[in-house]
Amino acid sequence: MFIASTELNQKSQALLNDWQRYQSSPSFENFVELAVSINSFTEFLIDKGFTALHHASHELEQVALSLFNVEVQHPIPQVAADDLNERILALIHMIENYSVANSNLTERRQEPQPGLAQDTHLTRCVWLIGHDKEVWSDLLTQLGYFGKSVKFSSWDDPLPENINNDPLLLLDISGLTDGEWQTRIKALRQQFAVGQLLCLAIRSDFDQLQQALRSGCDWCMPEGTATHTIVAQILEMDDRQEQETFRVLIVEDSMTASVFIQRTLQESQISTHAIQDPYQVLNAMKQFNPDLILMDMYMPNCTGVEAARVIRQHDEFISIPIVYLSGETNIALQVDAMRLGGDHFLTKPFNPIFLNAIIKSKIERYRCLRRSMYHDSLTGLLNHTSGKNTLDTILSSVAHENGDLAVVMLDIDNFKQVNDSYGHPIGDQVIRSLAWLLKQRLRKHDVLCRYGGEEFLIALPHTNVGKAYHIIDRIRQDFAQIRHPYNNAHFCTTVSGGIATFPDIQTGDALIKAADDALYQAKHGGRNRIEFSTRPTSSQGGLFNP
Repeated sequence: MFIASTELNQKSQALLNDWQRYQSSPSFENFVELAVSINSFTEFLIDKGFTALHHASHELEQVALSLFNVEVQHPIPQVAADDLNERILALIHMIENYSVANSNLTERRQEPQPGLAQDTHLTRCVWLIGHDKEVWSDLLTQLGYFGKSVKFSSWDDPLPENINNDPLLLLDISGLTDGEWQTRIKALRQQFAVGQLLCLAIRSDFDQLQQALRSGCDWCMPEGTATHTIVAQILEMDDRQEQETFRVLIVEDSMTASVFIQRTLQESQISTHAIQDPYQVLNAMKQFNPDLILMDMYMPNCTGVEAARVIRQHDEFISIPIVYLSGETNIALQVDAMRLGGDHFLTKPFNPIFLNAIIKSKIERYRCLRRSMYHDSLTGLLNHTSGKNTLDTILSSVAHENGDLAVVMLDIDNFKQVNDSYGHPIGDQVIRSLAWLLKQRLRKHDVLCRYGGEEFLIALPHTNVGKAYHIIDRIRQDFAQIRHPYNNAHFCTTVSGGIATFPDIQTGDALIKAADDALYQAKHGGRNRIEFSTRPTSSQGGLFNP
């Protein structure tokens, strides 16, 4: 969620530059550049979760796109130009206000926090606004286990003036009339342009949800929603991951068309690689690893359909989206093209903003499908197979750098008793709780995998056995403090773990086996403890007493 102010300022300045360029030279080509810039900025704000900024940019985008739908001479009419200018300057002003308020916040977040591994996910302040804090005591307790310290403010009292302008606000609207809570939410949305608002205790009917979202809420939790569901949503909202750059392979025999497409996509921060010879497509895919192929329909010696059919012969490329670009307007041929391996058909000349939208939507769906294949549905962590493959990749990198690697197997103690006593849904929630804690406490480049059932595989690159012990044992202690709700009561459970290290053990499978053997020792040693595959020496981890 957190973005350096410089990044926002750079993108807003680029937008302003494009507007000024059009004003100086009001050609259709410069207007297209402006529209693409606005679209790119809007997509950026959506990705980062900047709700109020996104709404302002989206309205600006809609105004710009509407000018494509009529015969407009350039320069555009003065009324339209004045409207665009007002909206652009208002958006720039909102960004400037955010940058000023955020200038000191970034420095504070960069200060090290004791007790956490380096490079952990740092979180925003969280405020609960309502009439009665005690109603939400269970929620606040659960959030505390995952490092969320929630401050309370009554609806009757204004929030402190020194609160940073991108908080996570939990809004308990119970006791307020529809008009009251809608007015208050709109005011908070206006005050916190880049904060996030989560509405609690709202009726689940369509009208209430529509009004809450329209007023500025990012998410709604209907009354009666289970505490663990609210916790999951809050943790997800506060842990937005930086999205990997979209990658598009362009197969186009025209150099001019290829350059124009690359320029259009790069404006939206889409990475591209272009080839003119379709016979090189397989090699290019293996080297560039694209999320989507943008293919000309007609090329010398090979049509786009023929190239697509060759691509679909390879299992690793069977689901990658293929979008055709062509001047072909025959509907029957377009249908055949998609039936024989394609996913979408765009006719030339194309609207560059529509091209961006099609590509991004296809890639997002492709990545969602790929994620479901590689990640565990219950926890969101890597699944068994992808976890092992990722471990092998990291091990190769660490070995090349002559570094350290710690591999950990964690297992929830007496988990069968949890399922037998409280039921499998509660058991699933215990597993999720451990996954959340791991994601909170470990670094972004650490490997987290649900290895199977209640067992987790962890890989800590550039971490020796001593550091690994202190990190994992702290997690063990904190997990034991979590009170898992059940009916009107709570229960606690514990974890045991085993650690093995590279270079003492050389292969991924051997590291997993050694860590699992150490876990077995921990179980038979009394549980709720961490054991090693071999005893550490002072050169490995320093002096410490596990």
